[in-house]
Amino acid sequence: MSVNVNVNVKAASALIMTFLLAACSASGPPYALANVTGLVAPLEFHLTDQNGQPVTAADYRHDIVLLYFGYTHCPDQCPTTLAMLGNALQALGPQASQVRVLFVSVDPRRDTVAVLKRYVGNFGPQFVGLRGDQTELTTLSKRYRISYHYEAPDKYGDYEVDHSTAVFVFGRHGRARLLGQSDNTEKQYTSDLRRLLANS
Repeated sequence: MSVNVNVNVKAASALIMTFLLAACSASGPPYALANVTGLVAPLEFHLTDQNGQPVTAADYRHDIVLLYFGYTHCPDQCPTTLAMLGNALQALGPQASQVRVLFVSVDPRRDTVAVLKRYVGNFGPQFVGLRGDQTELTTLSKRYRISYHYEAPDKYGDYEVDHSTAVFVFGRHGRARLLGQSDNTEKQYTSDLRRLLANS
C-alpha cells in the first residue's frame, strides 16, 4: 500500500502551517488546494520521458504542470490519483490541452520507458511518464521534500514502494502554485485548474 511518508515530522508540520498561513493571507478567494506560492521550489528536473527522450522542466514551461511521484506497480494510490486527475482534466474540455501531468517513477528498476508509456496512456493524452536513475531521483525527491521507501520483496521478487502522495501544481513558467493532498476531490482540481488557466 502506498502511504504518505514523512522524513522529518517537525519540518513537515511547520511547512503545512506555512501553507495554511499563505492560503489565508492570499488576495482573492482561497483555492481548494493548499496555496504554496513562493514556498516550494520552481519546477526543475533533468529526466527521460516515456519515449526515451531527455527532457527538462523547460519543455513544459508554457503548460500548467501537475507533478506526481509514484510507480506503475502501485496497487491503489497511484491509479486512483491518476484516474481522478484524468477526470478533472476531462472536465476542463479543450483547456485540458494546456495542462500536463508529469508522473515521475520512484521505481526506475521496473518502470522502463516502455512500461511507463503503456501505463500513462491509460489516463489520457496529457499524462507524461518520466524516469531517471537513482541519483536523479534522489536529487528531485530532496528538491520537493518527498520520500519513498522500498519494501522487502516477496518470494517472487515483487515489492511495494511506500511513497509520498502529494500533487504539486505549477503555473506557467514553472512557478509552484498549489499542493494537492489525498483528500482533495476531482471537482476541486478542476475548479483550481480553471482559475490558474484564466490567470496565467
